[in-house]
Amino acid sequence: MKTFSLKAVLFDFDGTLTRPETLDFSVIRNQLNCPADTPVLEFICKINPLSKRDAARKKLDQFEMDAAIRSRPAGGAEQMIARLKSQGLLIGIISRNSRCSIERALENFKTTRAADFDLIISRDDPIPPKPCPDGILRAAQVLNVSADQILVVGDFIFDIQAGRRAGATTVFLNNSPKDFTVPEESDFTITGLEELEKIVRLGIPLPAGKLPNDLLKSFLEQLDISDPSIIIKPGVGEDTTAIDVTDEQVIVLKSDPITFATDSIGDYAVLVNANDIATSGAVPRWLLTTLLLPCDITPSRICRIMSDLQTMCRRWNITLCGGHTEITDAVTRPVVSGMLTGTVSRQSLIDKRNMRPGDRILLTKAVAVEGTAIIAREFADRLIKKGMSETEIETCRGFLAHISIMEEAGIAAGLKGVSAMHDVTEGGLASALAETSICGGHKFEINMDLIPVYPETERICRLLGIDPMGLIGSGSLLICCRPDVCDQLETRIRDAGIKVTCIGKILEAGHGIKALRHNSKAAWPEFKVDEITRLFQVPKIVK
Repeated sequence: MKTFSLKAVLFDFDGTLTRPETLDFSVIRNQLNCPADTPVLEFICKINPLSKRDAARKKLDQFEMDAAIRSRPAGGAEQMIARLKSQGLLIGIISRNSRCSIERALENFKTTRAADFDLIISRDDPIPPKPCPDGILRAAQVLNVSADQILVVGDFIFDIQAGRRAGATTVFLNNSPKDFTVPEESDFTITGLEELEKIVRLGIPLPAGKLPNDLLKSFLEQLDISDPSIIIKPGVGEDTTAIDVTDEQVIVLKSDPITFATDSIGDYAVLVNANDIATSGAVPRWLLTTLLLPCDITPSRICRIMSDLQTMCRRWNITLCGGHTEITDAVTRPVVSGMLTGTVSRQSLIDKRNMRPGDRILLTKAVAVEGTAIIAREFADRLIKKGMSETEIETCRGFLAHISIMEEAGIAAGLKGVSAMHDVTEGGLASALAETSICGGHKFEINMDLIPVYPETERICRLLGIDPMGLIGSGSLLICCRPDVCDQLETRIRDAGIKVTCIGKILEAGHGIKALRHNSKAAWPEFKVDEITRLFQVPKIVK
């Protein structure tokens, strides 16, 4: 679903705010000898000499005026206009018709007049008509809103094309659902104006408090709850979920909030939690989410987050089985916290305490995969200002597709001799290795020359003055394994198309990192907070 924030609604007029049967353009086409595949206005503009062009325009004006006299409001039009105005939205008309025919048709409305609209743009204005976006861009300027805060509603493809080209959200009013193909470009499609209210609601910010029950219900109805082990399913008013498990299985639990990302936050919430579950050798099964959302958020944005959560869960066979959603002034950007449960047989559980001296330490992919994706998605304006191209930034955005470690974790879990796994998350590789050393109770030797860094990551970090070693790194998996299975494990991971590098080994009992660079002792970097927090502390560039 497209996300949008709404401040204004622009309506086409004929066939949208008036009943569609009034204007029969085949009549005027015949009078003007206009081909069926050529729009009337564009045909008239090409008529020569000028005297014939003026005569054609007069015929069109009279044709529209006669139709305006006969016209009647579309069902629900006046009620919808009043409803939108009561919500504080700006209302306008943008039409290929003449201004006088619009005003005459409005005289047939019971409660609505031309003065009730904040703006009327007709073909009499010195602006190219739809499908050119200029009229919508002009409306945005006059109404003092941005084009992406406008909802364009119309019954013809030109309305949708103009809206899309201007960057607005579009609604196609399908007056003939049995006989007409819906334009692919349309963001929404309705068959009556009364349906518009639900769409408008998606673009209006919600007040603080829980998500309204009807919105919550509409999302919960879309969940795939086919797992027979779910005893109590999610629902409005249902505070818990219940799951049936067998005695042979171990339950593995994990919770993690997503606080840095805003774009694709639902994807991150599923993958970051699932990654941690997979490091124990378990299969991610059941997810609960808590959504804390800022007070300026719109329902469309919430629905997008929920849809992303469901899509990613479906991809990895995880059941999204409940949670909590709240709009609150305690946060300034969306926060999604996940609590994921997985299962694994007792004999297959991977426990970091099983590592031994001599075990090899492998790293999949490269450092800061997640951080690279987040920065490209959240701080593209800053990167462009520093000379990075849109193509390079788009490549980095694509790193989001690689932040799952479940495939390589599954490969490692299926091989005896794997002693520990750890997902590289907040604090980057530097923190992940230090944490694994402490948890496993052994010191590590790490060759820093072998640590892989993607060129795109290196460039982003250099431009922004941050260290990739301390940058959030979901997508990279640390694997500790016995020396005799190291080659076999590397081969299996590479055969799956995943890069893997042996970067060190486990030393004696204790904790800490012995770092080497160019065969000499080196200082191991430490980060009190993730490097990405430094970017969020700097105001974004305002265009």
